[in-house]
Amino acid sequence: MTLGLINANPVVHAKKERVARTEDLHADDAVDPLEIYDFVRDIRDPEHPYSLEQLSVLSEESITVDDKMGRILITFTPTIQHCSMATVIGLCLRVKLKHFFPPHYKVDIKVSPGSHADEESVNKQLNDKERVAAALENPNLRQLVDECLYSNEL
Repeated sequence: MTLGLINANPVVHAKKERVARTEDLHADDAVDPLEIYDFVRDIRDPEHPYSLEQLSVLSEESITVDDKMGRILITFTPTIQHCSMATVIGLCLRVKLKHFFPPHYKVDIKVSPGSHADEESVNKQLNDKERVAAALENPNLRQLVDECLYSNEL
């Protein structure tokens, strides 16, 4: 964690219970939004020792799937409008989901409309393959992403 926290006192919510499912969700190659949510909900926030779910950055409702068009949209809501970690959160989502979907799906990751002061720029960065690749080549940024993805503190 950094010393000068942007949001020193975030609102922390209780984690929801995981839904147990027994059927094979990928039998027809369809993508289930709840399955996606279960896969990414425990990503740690880059600034705080809480998950994206606990900070209400992500919710079940923030994931939409259009199987006919082969599109998945994941929106997230930073805890404050001028969050400097919004692109890092988006990178964490993109890295975690990299091999999760059938190859014919296009994944868009965006901040929720009106939730960030620089919304257009953040969305552009998160959905540009070259920018994402360049960001992940930065060893410090890659280390931060890996810490968020593989933290056992939660």
